[in-house]
Amino acid sequence: MGEDNPFANWPHLDAPQRRGAEPRGPLPERNDPVSKNNALENFLGGSPGAVFVKLMFVSLVVGALLMWLDIRPDSIWRGVVDFTKRIYALGFGAVHELISYILAGAAIVVPAWFLLRLFSAGGRR
Repeated sequence: MGEDNPFANWPHLDAPQRRGAEPRGPLPERNDPVSKNNALENFLGGSPGAVFVKLMFVSLVVGALLMWLDIRPDSIWRGVVDFTKRIYALGFGAVHELISYILAGAAIVVPAWFLLRLFSAGGRR
């Protein structure tokens, strides 16, 4: 590869690395408002104004699609609430069934156990 190669000036993996160029240890924390704004921008994915405009546009497109499909926000909310109520009822319905089974079994087992204890206590004396 000659000098006319566009990759001729790229650093190579086998080239010796310069020492002392990288900072040692963790970077000191900055408490100025610029670094806090950068943290906010990193979290949001851009400046707050630009993210707000993007979210407004996407909300408009998704809202138009949902209205076209005749799906309203109150029906979505009602569906979520109904789904939560059904899951809640299923969970406690299962607990109710379990307690019913235990009580039905205990109606037979506990008196039988009690009678067996009475008869076995009389035989030991």
